[in-house]
Amino acid sequence: MASNTLQQRKQPGAPDTIYQVIKTVGKVTGGMVLGMTMLTSSMVAGGLVGLAISFRNLPDVRILRSYVPSETTHIYDVKGKLLTSIHGEANREVVPLDRISPDLKRAVLAIEDSYFYSHHGVNPGAVLRAFLANWHKGETVEGGSTLTMQLVKNLFLTPKRAFSRKVAESVLALRLEQIFSKSQVFEMYMNQVYWGHNTYGAETAAESYFGKSSANLTLAESAMMAGLIQAPESLSPFLDYKAAKRRQATVLRRMKELNWITPQEEAAARKQTIKLGKITSFQGSTIPYVTEAAVQELTKRFGKDAVLKGGMRVQTTVDTKLQRLAEDVVTRGHANLVNQGIYADQMALVAVDPRTHFVKAMVGGVDYRKSQYNRAMQSLRQPGSAFKPFVYYTAFASGRYSPDSTISDTPVSYPDGYEYYSPQNYDNSFRGAMPIRTALEQSRNVPAVRLGQEVGLNKVIDVVRTIGIRSPIEPVVSLPLGAVDLTPLEMAGAYATFASNGWYSETTLIVQVTDSTGNVLLDNTPKPQLVLDPWAVASLNDVLQGAVNRGTGVGARLDRPVAGKTGTTSSERDIWFVGYVPQLATAVWVGNDDYRPIGRGATGGGYVAPVWRDFMQQALQGVPVENFRSPSEFNRP
Repeated sequence: MASNTLQQRKQPGAPDTIYQVIKTVGKVTGGMVLGMTMLTSSMVAGGLVGLAISFRNLPDVRILRSYVPSETTHIYDVKGKLLTSIHGEANREVVPLDRISPDLKRAVLAIEDSYFYSHHGVNPGAVLRAFLANWHKGETVEGGSTLTMQLVKNLFLTPKRAFSRKVAESVLALRLEQIFSKSQVFEMYMNQVYWGHNTYGAETAAESYFGKSSANLTLAESAMMAGLIQAPESLSPFLDYKAAKRRQATVLRRMKELNWITPQEEAAARKQTIKLGKITSFQGSTIPYVTEAAVQELTKRFGKDAVLKGGMRVQTTVDTKLQRLAEDVVTRGHANLVNQGIYADQMALVAVDPRTHFVKAMVGGVDYRKSQYNRAMQSLRQPGSAFKPFVYYTAFASGRYSPDSTISDTPVSYPDGYEYYSPQNYDNSFRGAMPIRTALEQSRNVPAVRLGQEVGLNKVIDVVRTIGIRSPIEPVVSLPLGAVDLTPLEMAGAYATFASNGWYSETTLIVQVTDSTGNVLLDNTPKPQLVLDPWAVASLNDVLQGAVNRGTGVGARLDRPVAGKTGTTSSERDIWFVGYVPQLATAVWVGNDDYRPIGRGATGGGYVAPVWRDFMQQALQGVPVENFRSPSEFNRP
């Protein structure tokens, strides 16, 4: 900045970053002209004071002391990568005045209100000029509004042009500047002003138009952005770049006339190449199944308005890299099933970290663009034999059974309402007495139903409630075979508790929520509790490793210890595989939204376990191999 631009007298309260913005634009000569101007200004100001008395029903500007403008909520992955931004009409991020580029502040003042730091809310000369022009034309053709008047209009009044509204603006502007400092008024203005494309405030506008923070704007960018305030939609460089450049030149010329920039700076700014950003309002999510689920959880907890307008900063539990991997696996896995003649329209996958119960990946369907329904957390489907581990754990925890206890696989019937229920095995055979270990590894139905009756179905229900399953459950005789509707998210979370050897935290998609200033609104730091018997869990994990190594889940084998269970409903409408290693538990479901049968012979072991293996092989690359704890490390209950 040339030295002659700093020779003017600094006005009280004017920030140094404005570079002494109050500059005498022209010298009025002649005592008569000066006297008439002073008399006119006094008459206008006196008239406004008189009108203020009659405008007692105007809003009380003191409410702005506690005013919090609506702000955009931002949702991030667990590593801080932005996933999406959500807002209502106003896409806005509030920033302090000292975080806005000095060039932008000067440019806005130059084109909107160069006398801002010398008037008290109203510029009488500008008001008089506007009044005469409107009187001459017989209609409202000129504004004459100060920056303060624009602010109160945006906050309190309608945009309708009328003399009465202009007077109301003036009265409110005078009141506002009696209560707030110039810097406070300017900061409110810079965060409130509309810049087009649903962007409000300097920060969001800068991010949209130029892909950078308002603190980093150049003089050329600042002049272009300041010029948009007059007509943000029609002057938008996204819509009419030439019009935006012409308006930029007007702003730069005005800044030069005020001696706020040098002719050399003006020329350089005009020549600078402008690299545009992109419209940021109403942008879609990079991983919509996850962000929509997070929004649902936030809305349930805080309400819709708080989410859309509260300026939340939401850190989710999801790892974007793992999420992309899961999406690719589901797309590829579904295509392979179709090629094999499996008539299933949909697939869902949920992966949960057993150490935290944080959801690491969630895929709610084959293609979000075709269906936004999130089957991972909204679709209630029968888990089939994938429910059996809950029964076997209950048996082990009772102290009456171990993996080597004997159970009978023979015909049996139990009263079920007004009828009798006689369970059948998948192959319609019976194999007599066998170890519990073998019965679970081979997924025999009759032993599971027998065991459910012997330990008590209500105790089984108590167990699944303890580890996070909240869907309705009735103690029907066939419950051990999965005669209940659960979500993939519930199954993954419950199995994660087995993977952690009985330690449970509430399964969640959200790590933490803060407001825009960093105040913590929600903290989901895991608070694990030991809710299951360690020996019983270790025994179950031992048996479920056998189910993968030599039972129905061999299709899920990895180069490390794996525990898991297949699930196939008798009507073949749902097929599952749910399995885990100590560091990750994953549930995969396949079926049709309209509950049509998938096809004869479709089993969780044959068709879903390979999809699960595909995901886990890639997800666990670089993750150390860990063994499950042995039952011998714990005392039996």
